[in-house]
Amino acid sequence: MSMLKRFDVADQYPLFNMNYYGRVAWRFEALQVCADKLRRAFEAALSFGHVDIAFYCSFHVIKNSIFSGASLRSILKEIDYYLHLLKTYKSEVMRNYLLTFRETVSLLIDNGQATSIEATPFVGDLNDPGNKLRESAFFHKAVQCFWIGHTERCRYYSEKCMPILGPLAQLNTYMSKFYHGLNSLDLIRKKNSTKAKAVVRTAIAAMKDAAACSDWNFTNKLRLLEAEQQSLRKTHRDAIPLYEAAIEFAKKSGFIHEQGLACEKAAFYFMKVKNKEKALEYFKQARECYEGWGSSVKVDFIQKELDGLNGHS
Repeated sequence: MSMLKRFDVADQYPLFNMNYYGRVAWRFEALQVCADKLRRAFEAALSFGHVDIAFYCSFHVIKNSIFSGASLRSILKEIDYYLHLLKTYKSEVMRNYLLTFRETVSLLIDNGQATSIEATPFVGDLNDPGNKLRESAFFHKAVQCFWIGHTERCRYYSEKCMPILGPLAQLNTYMSKFYHGLNSLDLIRKKNSTKAKAVVRTAIAAMKDAAACSDWNFTNKLRLLEAEQQSLRKTHRDAIPLYEAAIEFAKKSGFIHEQGLACEKAAFYFMKVKNKEKALEYFKQARECYEGWGSSVKVDFIQKELDGLNGHS
């Protein structure tokens, strides 16, 4: 920033921040920091009249906010703010991407029951290799299916999006590997699969690579994958501390959604080993995290598990 001021090119600050915090900094900086810097870049870009750059920043703001577990309703409000400004500026830049984000957030909040809107993204022909929206469409479908527990659909969309994730979507690439890896572990529980095991190994290797640069953003994900892997192998003395580590690292990083996810996975693990007391404890922690995240869909899912353990119909 000092170099920009020195050479009187401060109007390039938004472009610099968009490229650095939107495409590079996730490797080293906390995702929350990236989102905050990009918000500032958005406002600066508008003040300099760089409308297109501003809305490219808005895309990265929402992406980092979702991955960092920010309040879903706050994200929804922010997306609607950006969509309103797009109308004001008569711009279509990133509109389809923002609408795609909105669909995902709305689904996570209440399955779109009270938070959906009429406007939907136009994604075109998803079988057309030249369609630039294919990557985003497949990625979001995989994410949606992961969080609502549709394992086969998550696998399908993950396999669709992985080959086309571009070099400018590297954070999406790592997040896709994380979700695909966890989903594959669930699939292996249903049916042993050499292919699914390879996906898990790839996911763990990717998280190790990312965590080496950013302990904040990726160590919780690595530990959760490792915990689930050890659970499958029935190496209980290794699985339990890994679940605990996944929960603690997510909590430390402020990733309340992934803290809830780790608690949920730990609860299912303790159900499997017939430790009802521990299962109840972790399901309650998961519910609390999902309430904080703002996901009624996940809260309702966890409540059903708690009711089952407590003998309620």
